[in-house]
Amino acid sequence: MAMKNACTVAAAGPRGLRSLFSTLSTNFPFPSQPAANQSQRPQAEPSTNLFVSGTKRTTDEGLRECFAKFGEVVHARVVKDRASGWSKGFGFVRYSTLEEAAAGIEGMDGKFLDGWVIFAEYARPRDSPPPSPPSYANNHYGRQ
Repeated sequence: MAMKNACTVAAAGPRGLRSLFSTLSTNFPFPSQPAANQSQRPQAEPSTNLFVSGTKRTTDEGLRECFAKFGEVVHARVVKDRASGWSKGFGFVRYSTLEEAAAGIEGMDGKFLDGWVIFAEYARPRDSPPPSPPSYANNHYGRQ
């Protein structure tokens, strides 16, 4: 029955995948839309650096080739696990201009790449790390 509902929702019209998946769980006990008083994730400022999620099977070269259709790609990197070498499921693409980055988002957000749906958006700047606690290892309190 759930599969029939999913097919009905999917056939309802050409909507994005995000809206499709958010409408499948209408009977879920949590509200599907955040309350007005809750803050949503802030949108990143437009930049030449894009965050690409869903890159499970692609390589750096595959990511570069796919996004190069929309402008000059300066750098493309799939983030990998240090121990296993497998993709962590996201990566970054840097364009030479803001216009090319906007075209890259428009052209690749919600598209298939190597069998997986990917999502592209402007990358957020990395948060500054928390201050480290003071180290008392080399202090010689009480020694003469």
